[in-house]
Amino acid sequence: MERRGPGLAALGSLGRRLLWALPAYAAGLLGVGAAALLLALALYAGWRRRRRDRERGLRAAARLQREEEEAVRAAAAGLGSARGELPAWVTFPDVERAEWLNKVLAQAWPFFGRYMEKLLVENVAPSIRASNNHLQTFSFTKVDLGEKPLRVLGVRAHPGAHKKQILLDLNISYVGDVQIDVEVKKFFCKAGVKGMQLHGMLRIILEPLLGDVPIVGALTMFFIRRPTLDINWTGMTNLLDIPGLSSMSDTMIMDAISSYLVLPNRLLVPLVPDLPEAAQLRCPLPRGVVRVHLRAARELRSKDRFMGGLVGGKSDPYAVLRVGTQVATSRVIDNSLDPTWDEVYEFIVHEVPGQEMEVELLDKDPDKDDLLGRMKLDLGEVLKARVLEEWFPLQEGGRGRLHLRLEWLSLLSDASKLDQVLERNRTIVAKPDPPSAAILVVYLDRAEELPVRMGGNGGGALWGQRRGVTPPDPPPVSAQMKKPGKEPNPMVQISVQDVTRESKVVYNTVAPVWEDAFRFFLHDPFSQDVDIQVKDDPRQGSLGSLSLPLARLLDAPELTLSQPFPLQRSGPDSRLHLKLVLRVLFLDAPEDGVPPPAPPGQVDPPTSTDVPHRPSQANPDPQFGTERVLRIHLLEAEDLIAKDNFFKGVVRGRSDPYAKVRVGGRLFRSRVVKEDLNPRWNEVYEAIVDNIPGQDVEFDLFDKDVDKDDFLGRCKVPLRRVLSSRVVDEWLPLEEVKSGRLHVRLESLAPTPSAALLEQVLHTNSLLQPARSEELSAALLSVFVDRAADLPLRKGSRPPAAFTSLAVRNVSVKTKTCAPTPEPVWDEGFSFLIKRPHVESLELQVKEEGGSPLGTLTLPLPQLLGAEGLVLDAWLPLAGGGQILLRAQLGVLVSQQVEEGASRVPAGGDAAPEMVPREEENGTGGLRQRLPLADSLPEPESPRVQLSLWYHRDERKLVAIVHACRRLRALSKEPPDPYVALVLLPERGRGAKRKTGVQKRTHNPDFNERFEWDISLEEASWRKMEVQVKSTLSFVSREKEVLGKLHLDLAQVDLSDGGARWYELQDDRSSP
Repeated sequence: MERRGPGLAALGSLGRRLLWALPAYAAGLLGVGAAALLLALALYAGWRRRRRDRERGLRAAARLQREEEEAVRAAAAGLGSARGELPAWVTFPDVERAEWLNKVLAQAWPFFGRYMEKLLVENVAPSIRASNNHLQTFSFTKVDLGEKPLRVLGVRAHPGAHKKQILLDLNISYVGDVQIDVEVKKFFCKAGVKGMQLHGMLRIILEPLLGDVPIVGALTMFFIRRPTLDINWTGMTNLLDIPGLSSMSDTMIMDAISSYLVLPNRLLVPLVPDLPEAAQLRCPLPRGVVRVHLRAARELRSKDRFMGGLVGGKSDPYAVLRVGTQVATSRVIDNSLDPTWDEVYEFIVHEVPGQEMEVELLDKDPDKDDLLGRMKLDLGEVLKARVLEEWFPLQEGGRGRLHLRLEWLSLLSDASKLDQVLERNRTIVAKPDPPSAAILVVYLDRAEELPVRMGGNGGGALWGQRRGVTPPDPPPVSAQMKKPGKEPNPMVQISVQDVTRESKVVYNTVAPVWEDAFRFFLHDPFSQDVDIQVKDDPRQGSLGSLSLPLARLLDAPELTLSQPFPLQRSGPDSRLHLKLVLRVLFLDAPEDGVPPPAPPGQVDPPTSTDVPHRPSQANPDPQFGTERVLRIHLLEAEDLIAKDNFFKGVVRGRSDPYAKVRVGGRLFRSRVVKEDLNPRWNEVYEAIVDNIPGQDVEFDLFDKDVDKDDFLGRCKVPLRRVLSSRVVDEWLPLEEVKSGRLHVRLESLAPTPSAALLEQVLHTNSLLQPARSEELSAALLSVFVDRAADLPLRKGSRPPAAFTSLAVRNVSVKTKTCAPTPEPVWDEGFSFLIKRPHVESLELQVKEEGGSPLGTLTLPLPQLLGAEGLVLDAWLPLAGGGQILLRAQLGVLVSQQVEEGASRVPAGGDAAPEMVPREEENGTGGLRQRLPLADSLPEPESPRVQLSLWYHRDERKLVAIVHACRRLRALSKEPPDPYVALVLLPERGRGAKRKTGVQKRTHNPDFNERFEWDISLEEASWRKMEVQVKSTLSFVSREKEVLGKLHLDLAQVDLSDGGARWYELQDDRSSP
């Protein structure tokens, strides 16, 4: 064996050398020229070099992940990796490490690999085999995700755009030893992947937050920017490692990933079934539009050199601008190191913070363009400044600078400023396209009852539908026919002017579902149309069309149309379900708000002010002001179980029931009704609620005991049911107990931005007001605190760390505390229940972190009542220094009873008393009725009293409200001290009598006092009410003077109305 070893080695070496000569021999045998042979050898050398580079990169990335801490220490000492290769948690202090998450991923990775293997083999492979006849032998021969899991290098949390949203940015890195092999046996073809790198920033949005498990309604995932990808191919796909094909294959794969996971595309994972917000979360409206003025560049590098670099030339620069998947390329400026473009581009911005604008300056060359420099800008800076114009330094560009002007265009949901926008756009000289005045977002949902195309025997076109309906007109002759029995493969083309977008193809269906969104820039919505074609792919036969003038959107509510549209030249029942949303692009900045900066090397011209631009109006999120008020009327219960037993249960007693009500994070507790299995509470509670799925109104009943309260049952009503039906009034069976039911009335009140029914609301609330509940709310106040400016400095020149506290009556809230700055931005909204809008006010204080006030503001709500739309949106001065930008809007709570009362005119022709503020004797604000002046009362000028009589069916009580008296007459010359006494006849006992307080020295007293009698409606119908207006003659005497009296037969009074009416008093001077 030892003697054979050297001989075998020599033979092996000779064989390898002969194999190297084999390609040359084969080329000569086949007649292939030397040039082709050299090209093949060059391609092989390039493939080998590319292969070695990929493997080296995979090993380096894997080593960096394994030895992360050592690499960080080495870089800190200047011995290892560059700063750009370090994890994000080292470079950025607000990025947190997530080692616990990496440990979880490492342990779960093998199980995830099993799931992926099952998914690919059982689901993906059959789909691929069914997609094409040539792939019927396709199969996955090996699926192994390897032992190296995905790693999260850092996590950054952002405040959401509103309270129902959480944003997380995950810096992910996957350097895996994945191996996936596929085979098509029919063609003896094998291919696969062995090793992969993927690096990028993945954003995860948790939205909406729910009031029930699983707390989060859905996960939305996407890459803010295109991730970097590197794949090591095997088998036939080794050809993709050839230079040229390699970059092409990676680009195609990245395009496929971008179509699903790079903005504006998103992956939505609902965690709650039938989530109503799913369509909105999948395709939300953009946050805004950035208009980029590409001005010029200076001092660029020279890349065109001649004679081996001995002769220096210039460059042919052009710019490439990117925002997400949107790319714009400028024109090429020949032979210039100081090019001037003066071009304008517009980009839709979907996520702020997060999205960046990338600009690359390149030198145009016949072969490969050279990089002249690049820059990046967070678009959140543009949003904050509104207009940003600077000379930006170029990275990798030497002393090169780039002059840009960036404008943030807000999206307006009304067309009131469209003419102003169009007028301003006419003054802008823009190349290559004119500036846009609006954007159009088309949400393509689904279609139904599309026609089926079939081929006839004679080659003619036959038209049919699934239900066999014959169309009134034949389809166009040019329509291509499908084979009999096969349904169409619909796709949609949407065109605005010369821009066309195409949807995906949905195969073999007449009711396709797309669920996709398309966005268009509009130059003039008054004159443009949107054209939609539904086609049968791949033959492009027309299945129907639709054309809509965009001017129709300008008259729609909130510039939105959402409905099924009938298709033209299609089936009689063919419909296309669309939602079209138009938004006006408005620049909220003065025309000359930002002076142009000086070019490099020159001094900036002096400016008249150093105050940065500030928005003139607040910018709340779309959910601001959408809350509703839930009014919960806890009426009574029946057949409760007895928990108070004596002598070990031998003697059965009763229970002392009370109720706990939970909704929207609020807890209400009723009073205890002693020893009653059929208790009546008649209590009302109010809570501010959002339309968040999964919330319930929960009722828990307990028996009050000395030690531990006993459980009497529970029930619940879905909040969404109340919000959709507005009123729920029913008996609810109690769960987890043998018997019992609960009677509740739930009403959803939507704030109305109009004060027309406010007086009716206040009057109806006074009739509905339960004796044992807080005063009913008449309005909802929503306040959005945007930002403050010019706050006074504390402790020398140090800016304060400020927060804002807001209070209405005894309810107070506060914002977050901002980092030290004289111009803090809060972007927070709050809501308050308002009992008496005429007299209440909003108290606002801007405070330093330690509690020291920086400025105060008092906003009387009557100021809102006089504003258009009950909205105030402006900068307001603070007492103490500075100013604050806020939006305050008031909504009147119109109940079902108010609407019913407003729809009918009272029999007496009198309207509800108007409530106006007054200052009471003790200095506190109260309410009184604004009554006609004395000279406006009808003749004769006799004493009168204003009363409201009403029967409260829910509480089973007769209600009387004494509003006021007018033109009372006294025997003495001094004004009387009047009060009103009520007696429910025929009884004259203490239980039948009621009286108001005494008003001092007045002929026209205002009382506004409410009284109740516990009687049935039948009993009230045969009772009479005696009303006497009396005056005290002396402080020490009990003698009273009767100023007037009135007898009312309640059978003649409409007790279902409750309107306030004037009654004439009889002049009776007899003492009681």
